Amino acid sequence: MKIVIAPDSYKESLPAADAAAAMGEGVLDACSGAVVDLCPLADGGEGTVAALSAATGGRLITADVFDPIGRPIRARLALLGTTTGAGLPGELGFSAAVAEPAGEPSPGHTAVVEMAAASGLALVPPEHRDPLRTTSYGTGQLIEAALDAGAEEIIIGIGGSATCDGGSGAAQALGVLFADARGAELVWGLSGGRLAEVDDIDLSGRDERLERVRIRVACDVTNPLTGPDGAARVYAPQKGATPEAVETLEANLKRLAEVIRHRLCVDVERLAGAGAAGGLGAGLVAFAGATLEEGIELIAEAVRLRRRLAGADLLITGEGRLDASSGFGKATVGAARIAADCGVPAVCVPGTTDGEPGVERLFSSVRPLARTSEAAELAIREPARLIRERTAEAVREFISAG
Repeated sequence: MKIVIAPDSYKESLPAADAAAAMGEGVLDACSGAVVDLCPLADGGEGTVAALSAATGGRLITADVFDPIGRPIRARLALLGTTTGAGLPGELGFSAAVAEPAGEPSPGHTAVVEMAAASGLALVPPEHRDPLRTTSYGTGQLIEAALDAGAEEIIIGIGGSATCDGGSGAAQALGVLFADARGAELVWGLSGGRLAEVDDIDLSGRDERLERVRIRVACDVTNPLTGPDGAARVYAPQKGATPEAVETLEANLKRLAEVIRHRLCVDVERLAGAGAAGGLGAGLVAFAGATLEEGIELIAEAVRLRRRLAGADLLITGEGRLDASSGFGKATVGAARIAADCGVPAVCVPGTTDGEPGVERLFSSVRPLARTSEAAELAIREPARLIRERTAEAVREFISAG
């Protein structure tokens, strides 16, 4: 029996790679002769780099960057490997991805960058959260680090941002020049509150390697840059913006879109996904030639999920909470749909579930860690043990039904 294990992280509880390992142990508890392929997934936010590196036998590297409020930090990115095989049977255990040996990466690697590592909300203390002041400059530095590592393709996960600068800060790190109405260059670290000053954009000093690299952005939202569903009005309050600041950010993003339209002849304002990560989606399209793609499809391609499902008997996935929102771009539901396309049944082991039938019918079985509200605290304290137990239960049920 071949089983592919592809969970997302259990937010604030267990990273995706650790969840996958616990599931692998549960599979072998129920069927010692199973062949298990660990393929942890992510949704583009925090944990994307670690999950994709683990799923492909990739290599983690670090870069010194600035966080959203200008403090120096060290952030990770990954060069993906080529692991696609199914694991080892029986007592030999299962195939956890093994990091590549240290050394210079070979040309042609795909790099994975997550915005949250450099410009994420979790990096900013609550008392300093203010999208009028935060910048995505560090994300641009991570992209530069990927270029320095020899990447020919860069996947950028843009969930969990602290910013609302339309990607202008990241663009500055890549060599894009912004000037005011007097022609004076705006200093690095542009933030959402300073976009009103932008009157001109000059790409002539942009890193020339961007012409040769493919940049793909993993989006899990389709919000436009501006308007009632845009970056400022929907997401800025979550990042610390007051109602007055939201309106300032809305006007500033609209101004940035106008300058991009006039100076670069690119219209990003109504583009689906342009409003993701405080407008970073729009900025990466305008300033770096990126394409915006559905997050789970892009990530599934990066880890070769369809190839790994070939000949599989079962997919096991999971996340912190399976609910109605899971149907809108979340990794677990996306993995189940891909498995269905491949003719493979799927099981979900979530932390909790709201019993949404439209989502649960995608799975042959749903086995939450917390079956009652009283058990939720235990699920947070001991997720690995419970994931292992629920997975073993699901596999035994699958075998008996077969």
